[in-house]
Amino acid sequence: MFVQLELGWLNHPFPTSNFRISSSEQIRVLRGLGLQSVRYVPAKSTLAPEARLELAREAVTQDVDEAAEDDEEADADLLAQFNTRQERCNQRFQEATRAYTALSATVQAQPLQARAQAEALIRSCVADLLARGPCAVHLLVGSADQHAAVHAVNVMVLALLLGQSLGLQAQQLHGLGVSALLHDLGKVSLPGHIGEPGAALTPADLQRYQSHVGLSVELAQAMGLPSDVLIAIAQHHEMANGSGFPLHLVAEDISRWGQILALVNRYDRLCNPLHGEPALTPHEAVAKLFALLRENFDASVLGAFVRQMGVYPPGSLVQLVDGRFAVVVIVDPAHALRPGVVPYQPDVPRSEAALLSLARIPELGILRSLKPAQLPRAALEYLLPQPRISYFFERALGALDQGDKA
Repeated sequence: MFVQLELGWLNHPFPTSNFRISSSEQIRVLRGLGLQSVRYVPAKSTLAPEARLELAREAVTQDVDEAAEDDEEADADLLAQFNTRQERCNQRFQEATRAYTALSATVQAQPLQARAQAEALIRSCVADLLARGPCAVHLLVGSADQHAAVHAVNVMVLALLLGQSLGLQAQQLHGLGVSALLHDLGKVSLPGHIGEPGAALTPADLQRYQSHVGLSVELAQAMGLPSDVLIAIAQHHEMANGSGFPLHLVAEDISRWGQILALVNRYDRLCNPLHGEPALTPHEAVAKLFALLRENFDASVLGAFVRQMGVYPPGSLVQLVDGRFAVVVIVDPAHALRPGVVPYQPDVPRSEAALLSLARIPELGILRSLKPAQLPRAALEYLLPQPRISYFFERALGALDQGDKA
């Protein structure tokens, strides 16, 4: 039966509110929602109204199992191509973090040289982004060290992807990318326990921490960067409702680049927090931004970000409708609700685990999002072995079907 739930997607665990029931587990979850009625669409259903429910359920389940087996075999053939792309993403991410570490070490003594290093990195990333056409977001699971560099590159990558989805052209993407990469550069002037702390700060320390915005602008000025870059850096903690800092600006006073930086910076800090805050899964972070913090951000920027990252961004831990645990590893904006996942397969090494493209297996959807504590320890260590979540971009997942010609 094809059903339509008259609920927002934050009020139920299914990827969309409109879908065809394909398992008894979905029926159990539907019953648990406490709904008085569910809208049924006969024209989109495969169940004849007069058929006995149990026989129909068995037939649908058999079809789902057969389709899943066929598509899993096809996805296994794509694994080598996916791993090649994943390795390329890892290499480019590491190159970017090394470049950031190098420029942050020299910026105070040689600001013009640091500017040249930053702009060379951004030119390369923008050219790569534009040359690859529609891009997908890849999950990179790294170690917990190099906090500053990893955060800077994460914000840069997400800002470029979001800027592209908002229609920014090459020159605008370049300025946005420089702003994103350097937004926290002023932290090099702060003590380590304040600039990158792992525990809650005292009020005095928090005030010093917030001073990093002005310090970042001062360094960007010394680098001779243009005013629109300086403005974006100055606004990366401003919120549309006036609750941000340091100037408590409201929506109409925040530049487009500033709006983008504020959003992606907050998202990364929800997933990779400082100050002793608990980490959220990417799905929880998107849900929090959309449901609880939407007044903090420009509506069009937030909407574009949700479309770019999907309801289940890379790094989200999920349970599939067949009961398996999985981690989302790639999201193609063209199929944002049907990401690529790697399932938990204890008898298969993680490096050889199958990539399942849910866009190609419509019956094998996501049943619900999970918190790390809801998974068995072995499954969590298999799917998400390191706590830090990072991203890079590659060609859209659909390009995998055409073979890897890069």
